[in-house]
Amino acid sequence: MTPSAGRVADATGNWVDTSAPGWMRPYLRMTRLDRPIGWWLLLMPCWWSVALAAIPLGAWGPNPWHVFLMLVGAIVMRGAGCTWNDLVDRDIDGRVERTRSRPIPSGQISVKAATVFLVAQALVGLIVLLQFNTFAIWTGIASLGVVAIYPFMKRITYWPQIFLGLAFSWGALMGWAGAFGRLDAPAFLLYAGSIAWVIHYDTIYALQDREDDALVGLKSTALLFGEKTKPALAIFSALAVVLIGWAGWLAGAGIVFAIGLAAFAAHLAWQIVTIEIGNPDSCLRMFRANRDAGLILFAALILDAVVKRAF
Repeated sequence: MTPSAGRVADATGNWVDTSAPGWMRPYLRMTRLDRPIGWWLLLMPCWWSVALAAIPLGAWGPNPWHVFLMLVGAIVMRGAGCTWNDLVDRDIDGRVERTRSRPIPSGQISVKAATVFLVAQALVGLIVLLQFNTFAIWTGIASLGVVAIYPFMKRITYWPQIFLGLAFSWGALMGWAGAFGRLDAPAFLLYAGSIAWVIHYDTIYALQDREDDALVGLKSTALLFGEKTKPALAIFSALAVVLIGWAGWLAGAGIVFAIGLAAFAAHLAWQIVTIEIGNPDSCLRMFRANRDAGLILFAALILDAVVKRAF
């Protein structure tokens, strides 16, 4: 299989297949740039944190420079994380129908080339991180340990989604650290709420692979919850709403945030009611819908800051 011809089974017919130069396609697929939902979900806690910090600061909204840096950082580090995950999982990916055509197990990219590419992405991420204050820089560096161990967790625990949550929610700390040069209770509560949200949406994502995961000996909350998946999703989504609401209350957020949080909660409830557990297409749609849920909350935080500043 040549790099120009190779495709990934669960990502075909997108701009990478139709527009990107042939030699770039395997690398773009490995970073999942053809599937932006991943970086959107990584970005949401970052933007929530930046917007939450604007409320006690009395600003008109989130720091635009920090918003931009978080966007670039999320795209780059999501790509680096996917590259690391594919390196660790290359043998397992070759045994799963949905992933066996990924660039490394299919031979489109060598392990050595993927490693060099991983280092290059990490260096770009470091450049972004260095734009923040010293405390935020060290806070960002501290996330690397969680990121490094996450791909191994599905081999040893039915709760790998917790470890994904620890990694994917780190931005909930970063925005606050970037604004204040420290971490306070609202940031920690936002982080905890985001972890619960990640468990919610990644359980939905993992439902697509339950049969394959069971066959190759991998573990996930989708397998653990079984027939109780919907009640479990309800518990974690409710926990996310309560913790994020608590964070907003401590930060001084008002009625606009409360309305947005209610809309966020309604969106998660709609996902749970609507999802067809045994239908992979339905699971993928509901997983992707979490970007919109995250944007609703981000918009509410921005508007709350604006209203408080204006009145």
